[in-house]
Amino acid sequence: MKVKRKIIEIDEEKCTGCGLCTTACAEGAIGLKGGKAYLISEVYCDGLGACLGECPEGALRVMERESQEFSPEAVEEHLRHPGKVVEQPEPMACGCPSQQIQMFGQGKGNVPHKAGGASVGGVASALSHWPVQIRLVPAGAPFLRGADLLVAADCTAVAYPEFHSRLLAGKTVLLGCPKFDNVDEYVAKFVDIFKQGSIRSVTVVDMEVPCCSKLPALVRHALDLSGKDVPFHELVISVRGEILDRDRKIA
Repeated sequence: MKVKRKIIEIDEEKCTGCGLCTTACAEGAIGLKGGKAYLISEVYCDGLGACLGECPEGALRVMERESQEFSPEAVEEHLRHPGKVVEQPEPMACGCPSQQIQMFGQGKGNVPHKAGGASVGGVASALSHWPVQIRLVPAGAPFLRGADLLVAADCTAVAYPEFHSRLLAGKTVLLGCPKFDNVDEYVAKFVDIFKQGSIRSVTVVDMEVPCCSKLPALVRHALDLSGKDVPFHELVISVRGEILDRDRKIA
């Protein structure tokens, strides 16, 4: 049943998708989709506006309008089972919360995740955040701020056996494939990241195969377009998992 009450409203034009409001909402009423914050369900929002002060862009406000009643029971069920959503506007294409920003460990993108991380044979995961796919990470994601950025071709994480210990530890990683994804979208995304994120350094890790060489070239191009000057490095991995080249000249 709908009643007239206070509820959050999100200005998509102002929203940069930083994700700070999603963690500020104790009821889990706000999610991220397509690089923008959105109200997952009216029944999850209590209208108190605890998230307002967390938005650096002023994209949130509390307004009074006809909406479904706030349901503490629905919130409790939602927090227990976040994948089961009441009135979710549009299910994500993959059916999973792939765009929900998460930060692990000490909560900074450039700090390796050690304590409490999943481990195999005593070796802990160095992943410090989620998501990791270039297409899913919003340019304003909090873990990108002041980060040492590791841009890796998808296959490198499988080919190089010391990916976590030697490459990922202490860095914020973005994964992608220049062969199957849209290169122009990549360039635009990285331009925004470099302009917004105060990136400290960039390391691109790609495979020796020809199609993979597009990755360092497009990241370098985006860096030039952004007007930023930060240290840039490239590592080339062989299909047998060896480092073949460091700082290969980019045409």
